[in-house]
Amino acid sequence: MKFRMFVSTLAVILLAGSLASAGDSPDEKREKTRKMAAATLGDLYKLEPTSRQLIEQSAGYAVFSNIGTNLLLMSTARGAGLAVSSKPKQETFMKMVSAGAGLGVGVKDYRVVFAFETQPALTRFLDSGWSGSGQADAAAKTSKSGGAYSGATMVEPGVWVYQITKKGLALQLTLQGTKYYKDDDLNKP
Repeated sequence: MKFRMFVSTLAVILLAGSLASAGDSPDEKREKTRKMAAATLGDLYKLEPTSRQLIEQSAGYAVFSNIGTNLLLMSTARGAGLAVSSKPKQETFMKMVSAGAGLGVGVKDYRVVFAFETQPALTRFLDSGWSGSGQADAAAKTSKSGGAYSGATMVEPGVWVYQITKKGLALQLTLQGTKYYKDDDLNKP
């Protein structure tokens, strides 16, 4: 019975998340993404003050808002975000999908911030965007209490990643494949 309740709650959360911006125009989606990115960077600077210098001195950065779910042997995540090249100041709107296998249960709303030390690292991300990772994670957070935060991790030379859990409850040990890709609809002039 508890398992059914958990699965039902998970389904409602995922459906609500996907419907939340379904009726928004491309301009509204771009503005929501910009606001999310600015708020996430503000949160990151409070949690990890040294991140500000890394972001400001980087060739570019990317910020993503993601919802991840783990149900027994399968994990998935999806999200959207914004990559910003420092010189010239150029925005690229992006999407993210992830799938994996491993032990886990839970749902979490989290943010990912990439900092690219070099232009070639940023260009590789924008052009190919693949990331594979092993992940061990335990997170418990509501909007007002709890806490989960990981410091920066170098995922390849010149690419640093921060992850901030906003809300959720998850316990997982998974092997993930993640694809970050350009959002053709939002990058149209």
